[in-house]
Amino acid sequence: MTPRQPYDAVKRLVDVAAAGSVLLLTAPLQLVIAALVRRNLGSPALFRQQRPGLYGKPFTLVKFRTMRNPDVARGVVSDADRLTGFGKWLRSTSLDELPTLWNVVKGDMSLVGPRPLLMAYLGRYSPEQIRRHEVRPGITGLAQVRGRNAMLWADKFTADVEYVTTRSLALDIRIVARTVQSVLRREGISCPGEATMAEFMGNGHEVTAACLEPS
Repeated sequence: MTPRQPYDAVKRLVDVAAAGSVLLLTAPLQLVIAALVRRNLGSPALFRQQRPGLYGKPFTLVKFRTMRNPDVARGVVSDADRLTGFGKWLRSTSLDELPTLWNVVKGDMSLVGPRPLLMAYLGRYSPEQIRRHEVRPGITGLAQVRGRNAMLWADKFTADVEYVTTRSLALDIRIVARTVQSVLRREGISCPGEATMAEFMGNGHEVTAACLEPS
């Protein structure tokens, strides 16, 4: 991938300024949310998981937990059982993503880019699909504003690679604006009857990319 100057530099400055400002402004709110997560879901308040970043390099994604801990004795094992009404509300408002802004400030992620998926997927992409890792992963992206939950994995990755190829500040602004609209309308948060997104098993095992990420 050829770096795009001055776009890459300007985008990084915008990421740090915007993410840092929102982190500071929402610090009191995040303390309240952390307390609510502990009360409703137990400790810890934060969900941490390794995800692939730029060029597939692992980083630790951080967000608020939205699922209870597994409890075999009580039959709380599946993701559907672990996802509570409180957790659904956190996801529907996207408040669970606020700690992820720290990943943006650190440089693990950007505000806009392909969503970071699972480390296990790295060996399952086609040579074209793995191009989604030529840029930093984002909190939101082109696939997300095109109706992420109803998309096939192939269509999702096509949108990700399209973003890598056509990325620009104008496109980033459009994606952020459409994301804000979707959050306010609480669109595309989950699929009926589903609790977690269907696993990407590789090309030739197509299922919808639908639903929620585990947290």
